[in-house]
This record gives sequence, structure tokens and C-alpha cells, in this order.
Amino acid sequence: MTGRAVIRVAALYRFARLDDPATVRDALEADARAAGIKGTLLVAGEGINGTIAGSEEGIATLLAAIRRLPGCADVEPKYAEAAAMPFHRLKVRLKREIVTMGVDGIDPVADAGTYVAPAEWNALIDDPDTVVIDTRNGYEVAVGSFAGAVDPATDSFRDFPAWVDAHAGELAGKRLAMFCTGGIRCEKATALMKARGFDEVYHLDGGILRYLEEVPAAESRWQGECFVFDERVAVGHGLAPGSHALCRACRMPVSAADRASSLYEEGVSCPRCHDARDEEQRAGYAERHRQVRLAEARGGKHVGDTPD
Repeated sequence: MTGRAVIRVAALYRFARLDDPATVRDALEADARAAGIKGTLLVAGEGINGTIAGSEEGIATLLAAIRRLPGCADVEPKYAEAAAMPFHRLKVRLKREIVTMGVDGIDPVADAGTYVAPAEWNALIDDPDTVVIDTRNGYEVAVGSFAGAVDPATDSFRDFPAWVDAHAGELAGKRLAMFCTGGIRCEKATALMKARGFDEVYHLDGGILRYLEEVPAAESRWQGECFVFDERVAVGHGLAPGSHALCRACRMPVSAADRASSLYEEGVSCPRCHDARDEEQRAGYAERHRQVRLAEARGGKHVGDTPD
């Protein structure tokens, strides 16, 4: 008897000029369906972004199609493996932006800052003349960040341009080093900074995940864990699983201290969301959690508890 085939998961993005994104969307959807791929791809005039899963052969086939797109020949996904398909369906969506900032005229293809490899990142951020900026959301920063990094305390990437405008005077003339989880947000953020007139702007190539993968823990400037948008919730050095769990009510990370709180109930509430939910809502979450556990006991997975 042979074991169950392992599912390959690929997370990717590329800023590239796609003159006819609707046609690209249609072609990629057809290619993905033919290859048995599930997951989500976002297509816009500024490029492509998404996470997909399928057989190794299916992923390779779709990646070949993506690499034939203008400016996408060197797309290098971040790979992972899963014992079961992590997505229920395929979605290939046409969007205005592949990562939503909400500012017109930003061109990451032409105007992004300078890429800095993980091996060179420490020297850049150790320089006292460098301002290090975390472009992620506040709940992500709370899980972990680079020592001394500025936290804009945003709830959404859409909030980042307003933060920049509010602090432009403080940042004027400074060397800026920006980072995010996988590189897409900080790459676009550097293009915003260049458009706002900042000249010396850098971003971490491959994001925090590549840094944690390549830089030894003994040399690392990273503190805490890195929140990720999948079932791992958070990872540490070497991309080892972290200690955080996910609140199934508000989808926010919960630490060990959060789970020790009287306001935490697995599948129902955490200290962040407990007071924002009423008894009826919590009862609904409790029933969903019960169904999830029943599905797990039967060796399956409850539809409401997995990404789509």
C-alpha cells in the first residue's frame, strides 16, 4: 500500500505590468483548473499574488504558465507541504491591486526601493542612522518584530499611507529600511516612499520568512515569532512552528498568556474579542467548534474551519 500523496503549497507574488489583466485572469484560471489546482490567485495591472496548492506536477505546470507572463520569468514561490488539500476551491480574481494600499499612481515595478538580502540586513538595521519600519499590521507586530523597529500601529495596509503622511517630517532625510512577512507589502511601501520624495529606501528581500530561514538564530535581530496567514499561525527561526494559536472567533493570534486568560475559550473567544461578542454569537462559535471536533473525530475536516 502506498501512502497518500503530499500536497504542494506555493505562495507567490510578482509586481509586473500586465496590460490586459482580464485576459491573464481567464487564461490562468483555465490553466489552474486543468492542472487540478486549488487556492487563490489575484491578478491586477500591477502583477500577480496568491497561494495555490496541488500535486507537484500541477504546481509546476501552473508556475510555468505564470512565468510566461511579462516580467514574471523569475518568480520564485515559497513552498510548503500539506498532508491534505488546504483549500476547498479555486479562485482567480481580478483586482485593482494585488495588495491593497488604495493610493493611485504607485508603481512598484519602476519605483520600489533597493532590495537587501537577509545576509546583509543586520548591517543595515544596526546602523544608528537607519530608521527601521515594520509595514505590517499591529496584531502582527505584537507577535514579533525586529529589535528597535518602528510600529505604525495600523489595522490594515490601507492605513499605512496616512501614517507616512502624518510622520513625513520626522522621517525626512532619513535612511529607511522596511520589511514585512514575505516581501510584498514592504516592496509596495518603498514605492510609496519614493513617490513621497524619500530617496534612500530599502526593503528586506523575501521578507521576514526568508530572513528567519537563512539567518542563524545566534546572529538574528528578530525578537519573538512571525505571524503567518495559514494554519501554522506563527513561526520562529528556521521556520519552526511557533507557540501562538488562532482564535477561531476573531481570527487573531493568541499567545500562551492569552490562552491562560479567563476570557479565552477555545473556538469561542479570546481576550481581544470576548467583549465585542454577545452571548448568542459565542453560542454560535461554540456550536461550530463542536462540529469541528466531531469532524476531526471522524477523520475529516469541518468546512467552516479551513481557508477557502
